[in-house]
Amino acid sequence: MPLNKSIKIFSGSSNPELTGKICDYLGVTIGCAKIEKFPDGEKIIKCTDDVRGRDCFVVQSCSDPVDASIMELLIFLDCLKRASAARVTAVIPYFGYARQDRKDEGRTPITAKLVANLITTAGADRVLAMDLHAAQLQGFFDIPVDHLFAEPVLTRYFKEKKIDNLTIVSPDTGNIKRAARYVAHLNGELAIIHKRRINGSEVQCGEIIGTVKDRNVLMCDDMITTAGTICTAAKLVKERGAKKVFVGATHGLFCDKAVENIANSPIDEVVVTDTVPLKSNIKELANLRVLTVSDILGEAIKRIHKNESVSALFK
Repeated sequence: MPLNKSIKIFSGSSNPELTGKICDYLGVTIGCAKIEKFPDGEKIIKCTDDVRGRDCFVVQSCSDPVDASIMELLIFLDCLKRASAARVTAVIPYFGYARQDRKDEGRTPITAKLVANLITTAGADRVLAMDLHAAQLQGFFDIPVDHLFAEPVLTRYFKEKKIDNLTIVSPDTGNIKRAARYVAHLNGELAIIHKRRINGSEVQCGEIIGTVKDRNVLMCDDMITTAGTICTAAKLVKERGAKKVFVGATHGLFCDKAVENIANSPIDEVVVTDTVPLKSNIKELANLRVLTVSDILGEAIKRIHKNESVSALFK
């Protein structure tokens, strides 16, 4: 059976442009669905395509407005399940509430687990996610999870730039494994910054383990939110004698004063992917480059549909 006949890919409101690119890669048309609101703000979703017995995928990032995006995803999943879809996969390029994955103090929630439970209860048979904030989030789901990485897209770009005297800097200790993978792919050296978070938007960078003097620096992270971490780290490596500073991240959230912080920093180039749509003011950044992850997501969707290995994509 042709792919277009056996598979249905639907787009939520959060990132229709990425869904379109995924469908272009697969050579299928986007599934038709109406997403409307009642006068009181409640959403209603109706699939106008027949999905009975089909393998269905819903692409929805948990991006701003986060709560509304998650609720829309849940409604979409319930809609497809009740319409007798054979299998429903939640494709979540950016998984929200991922930071709250443990109780680091009393009387706080574990919202990452809560969202995982909601997605499962809403009817998802499996989840396809990209660069989860912590790999252990896969264990929060009681359904299969395919965890993708944007690393091949980013490393391909930086390889083509042919940066000499390269040092990969982990902006905090939590990113050491990620930085080590970039070192392996780009043949650079490794350095680590000791970071202490003061509050939700302010960080303090201390010492650097490794050498950045007279080196070009690439800092890798899973997301850029306020850009406080990378900008503080960029200033620190510059003070220690670094030449150019590049930043690569999967999720470009760019909240609050992120644009201002980056514009006033010594960062030469910021590279992110299109897992979340960029806000209009972000495009003012002259040193911003956006890469697409549609091919990786599209290939993973095809492999899930054909019951082929997804992990083989990264070997």
